[in-house]
Amino acid sequence: MFDGSSIRGFQSIHESDLQLIPDVSTAYVDPFRTERTLIMVFDIYNPRNGETYARDPRQVAKKAEKYLASTGIADTAFFAPEAEFYIFDDVRYEVKQNTSFYSVDSGEAAWNTGRVEEGGNLANKTPFKGGYFPVSPVDQHADLRDDIVVKLMEVGLEVERSHHEVGTAGQGEINYKFDTMVSAADDILKFKYIVKNTALEWGKVATFMPKPLFGDNGSGM
Repeated sequence: MFDGSSIRGFQSIHESDLQLIPDVSTAYVDPFRTERTLIMVFDIYNPRNGETYARDPRQVAKKAEKYLASTGIADTAFFAPEAEFYIFDDVRYEVKQNTSFYSVDSGEAAWNTGRVEEGGNLANKTPFKGGYFPVSPVDQHADLRDDIVVKLMEVGLEVERSHHEVGTAGQGEINYKFDTMVSAADDILKFKYIVKNTALEWGKVATFMPKPLFGDNGSGM
């Protein structure tokens, strides 16, 4: 059971209880936790009538799959998200009564060609909109992406390719095999979890924001 009133758009406080039923086919071992921990995706049920919860996004996807089959157009549809992301070294933001700002930074960013760096600035910065398929040393995140790929395969995703994307400041892309709607939705949750936590292990921040940088490429889904 969990408190559905704490999830915006779910339940009112006087009928807040919702039930989680695990889908054991989605289980995998968390590669980041110190103690051995199993991760699973759950379906949400209404404990008052035992029915699936209509606002559960997973149930919406299941209904869409059933509707497609009922139309006779096709019995299966496959989906392959192209989830691009940026990897930053530093992210700062603040909103107060008298000021607001945000700042992101990356050692490979085009705006850091003149920065004083420990050990010397060795150049090798990615130009704006010039990051499509550079090799090392311009691509400074190849090893990090390799680590992500290994972890993705360990948790069951079939990775097809990995490369630097167009944007400066560490934009990357890792593609994995398509699947049906519900499974593809489950996979994107797994994908983002692995990418974000692997970046954190490397002392960096991964973001799937659609447009974190002005004047450079955004990230597609």
